[in-house]
Amino acid sequence: MENEAVNLAQYNSTFSLKNKVVRLIWNFCYWIFFRPFNLNLFKNWRALILKIFGAKIGKHANIYASVKIWAPWNLEIGEYSCLGPGVDCYNQGKIIIGRDSIISQKTYLCASTHNFEISNFPLVLKPITIEDQVWVAADAFIGPGVKLQTGAVVGARAAVFKSVDRWSVVGGNPAKHIKQRKVNSLTKVSKIDALYIEKNEFENYSS
Repeated sequence: MENEAVNLAQYNSTFSLKNKVVRLIWNFCYWIFFRPFNLNLFKNWRALILKIFGAKIGKHANIYASVKIWAPWNLEIGEYSCLGPGVDCYNQGKIIIGRDSIISQKTYLCASTHNFEISNFPLVLKPITIEDQVWVAADAFIGPGVKLQTGAVVGARAAVFKSVDRWSVVGGNPAKHIKQRKVNSLTKVSKIDALYIEKNEFENYSS
């Protein structure tokens, strides 16, 4: 049996005129009121701009100025969480991030896909949920509909297409389980490790 031909002439965007107009306004404001304010002292200003466009931003959350956000009204991020430099938040569907979570530089969060088994290739929105205390390391890809449960760690440049269990460390393409994550309190860290952490925090703050 022969496959039916893909016919993109029949493709129809599901987004309303209002959605397109607001995104046009957002893109304009992004380059004028958000992107130029890249110093850390402007993080509250950047949060305010996002809130004006409907984002839900927790206290002390940090969204770097170089982050790309398709639709701020589809973004929720909890207290003390961070979207690092160059993160691409392609949130046609909702992206929800809990507290104390870090999305490292150049990560791609993709909350939509297409049904490639239908001839007109329709858009399908699939929200991403990233729970509390999650770390997504640099340049990772988090696919549509994925849920990263509490404490999960995604290794650098991993590609995640399935949900990740609590306190699991995954890596690779496609991402596979590596080990369970164990978190020690600072009181259990050695003096040498504590000095190393302190040094790195100072360097990060100074850079």
